[in-house]
Amino acid sequence: MNQTLYNLIGYLLLPIMLLRLFFKGLTTPAYGKRIGERLGFVSSIPEGVIWVHCVSVGEFRAATVLIDALIKQYPQYQILITSTTPTGSQAIQDTYQKKVLHYYFPFDLPLIVNRYVKKINPKICILLETEIWPSLFYTLHKNKIPSLLVNARLSPRSLERYQKFAPKLAKKTLNKLNVIATQNQNSAQRFIKLGANKDKVMMAGNIKFELNPTVNKAISKQLNDLVGKRKVVVFASTHKGEEVQIIEAYAKQKNKIDALLIIIPRHPERFNEVYKLAQKNKINIINRSDNQVCTHCDILLGDSMGEMMNYFDVANVVFMGGSLVKTGGHNMLEPAALAKPILFGTHVFNFAEISTDLLNQNAAIQVQNADELFVKIALLLTHEETAQSLGNNAQQYLQSKQGATSKLMQKITSYHFQK
Repeated sequence: MNQTLYNLIGYLLLPIMLLRLFFKGLTTPAYGKRIGERLGFVSSIPEGVIWVHCVSVGEFRAATVLIDALIKQYPQYQILITSTTPTGSQAIQDTYQKKVLHYYFPFDLPLIVNRYVKKINPKICILLETEIWPSLFYTLHKNKIPSLLVNARLSPRSLERYQKFAPKLAKKTLNKLNVIATQNQNSAQRFIKLGANKDKVMMAGNIKFELNPTVNKAISKQLNDLVGKRKVVVFASTHKGEEVQIIEAYAKQKNKIDALLIIIPRHPERFNEVYKLAQKNKINIINRSDNQVCTHCDILLGDSMGEMMNYFDVANVVFMGGSLVKTGGHNMLEPAALAKPILFGTHVFNFAEISTDLLNQNAAIQVQNADELFVKIALLLTHEETAQSLGNNAQQYLQSKQGATSKLMQKITSYHFQK
């Protein structure tokens, strides 16, 4: 596939992508709003913008330490943060409010991207993780706007797909970037294998290790008031097909688990689905948004936004979702930052290196299925020293890997785009 064919397919698929947003908007209204931004219809921004793109909540949370550093280093510029998902959009606005600008990311088509870039006129563009966009990178390169792919990762599976379907386009696209700063050496080698010039690739480390969580103690107190003196097991960022395993396994082993379960689905549109699933299995469940004391309930449904670190704060044990199903897992480092004992399933390919390191350092437990998950949960709830040791080891591992943000800031400041 070449650039021309890629663009042609994109224009042909555009009506389908718009219809998809429309239908998703029927269940999640936020998807149906601000579509014009995705089409490049944004307000012009006065000169002096640093553009940071984070696809969704996970990337944004990881990027906050870098964004904070940019705000501090460049007070003369406005920071524009773009996202693709409504949950990412909400997280950006909740975290920074009016301190930053925010738009949705544009569809990667020449007419749209050209209009978008002309309107925002960035001094530099910084993209997180695996964002490879041929039209955008071409436009930035053409306009001599530095572009950096940071905290970059490329899994073996993604490498294989690019090599199979678009090897020439991938190579050409990657070399439009100024820098590819990878999370680890394995990803660096994969980007080079895909065709990136060696002099563009650097191993900076993973900014997800830079977490220095600030927990809103007022919200944690609210949660503690709801929970009372009960122990808490948090199931964070769960996915479709995962909650049913968790709830059914819990129903079988309920008498062995003396704790309140807090389940936080990854996608808000699934809150009601999970609530009904618990009811179907005759499990007592209430919503966090109802602010009811959890004296007699079995499950508290985390149907709130922006409170994940508070859920971790009140937890005795944390299970990271997306790992009992083939989603690839979610960021284990967030509970690690608070020294919480962590469990996850077998599907952790998005965090392959981190999960392996945690296991090797006795800083997490991996389970094969939901039944084993509850066996391990029961163990950790009754053996506090084991739980505390796991959590402390996880926190020490996190702290030992920090330093990526400093390296990235050095590279960013080497592009002398100051006024």
